[in-house]
Amino acid sequence: MTASTATDAPGSPAADVLAAGVVVSRPGRQVLLVHRPKYDDWSFPKGKLDPGEHRTVAAVREVAEETGLHVRLASPLASQRYPLSSAGKGRCKTVFYWTGRVVGDDDVSCYRPNDEIDAVEWVPADEAVERLTYPHDRETLVEALGCRKKSQAVVVLRHAKSRSRKAWRRDDRERPLLDLGRAQAERLVPVLAAYGVTRVLSSTSTRCLQTVEPFADTTGWELESTASLSEEGADAALLDQIAEGVRADGRPTVLCTHRPVLPLLCDALDVDDPGLEVSDLLVLQVRRGRVVSHEHLSV
Repeated sequence: MTASTATDAPGSPAADVLAAGVVVSRPGRQVLLVHRPKYDDWSFPKGKLDPGEHRTVAAVREVAEETGLHVRLASPLASQRYPLSSAGKGRCKTVFYWTGRVVGDDDVSCYRPNDEIDAVEWVPADEAVERLTYPHDRETLVEALGCRKKSQAVVVLRHAKSRSRKAWRRDDRERPLLDLGRAQAERLVPVLAAYGVTRVLSSTSTRCLQTVEPFADTTGWELESTASLSEEGADAALLDQIAEGVRADGRPTVLCTHRPVLPLLCDALDVDDPGLEVSDLLVLQVRRGRVVSHEHLSV
């Protein structure tokens, strides 16, 4: 799911237009479709990323703007990439997609049509395959139907950029975030919210606590801490207990920890360690205790 990184410099290929959307489903094998009068087409709710906006945040925002529904993201889907005939020769669009479910009321009967979206409908999946205008959307729907069952997000988060270990002369557990790290922590807030995180579990080290404090402060969710996620206190048995507890709890959870702890934590969660950089996330979707999808995100 990596988009083109080309620039608009003279002689270089034009950068892709980036967009994000969600295949939203509900019980009864129904999916959410929108109709755009400008193009007279049926598609999934989606739209362009705002400057500096993370693609996960854009996906949730676009669903809210186009349908009035608030969703949380679930499994990632293959991105779409296709040429834009109206954007000049060689220009393409990349659309990032996830499956998703509505948080709260999913009624769209009171939706008010507008110039951009004049119809929002829950459509049976079999009918949606026929109604969707574009072949790439039909392919995305088929993929989404294979992973539409409800799952729980478990987010493994490496703490944001902190003071250098060499330059810090006090207890390493008290080493704080740099200004860059604090900015990264703020950018994490809407990304974690996009997955519906309601449980915040962190290492007791200052740099981890400061990474998730903005999210806890913004949402009001309790910030729990445990030395078992710290560099000094982690061991395989304790992390196995944490992983088992998170699966049993059922709440979408973020676990904030350190680079040296990640291999042990990933083993406990039955996934490969992707080598997270500072403030990176490994987002797992867990169903009945089993990881059904995962994605590596950077902010």
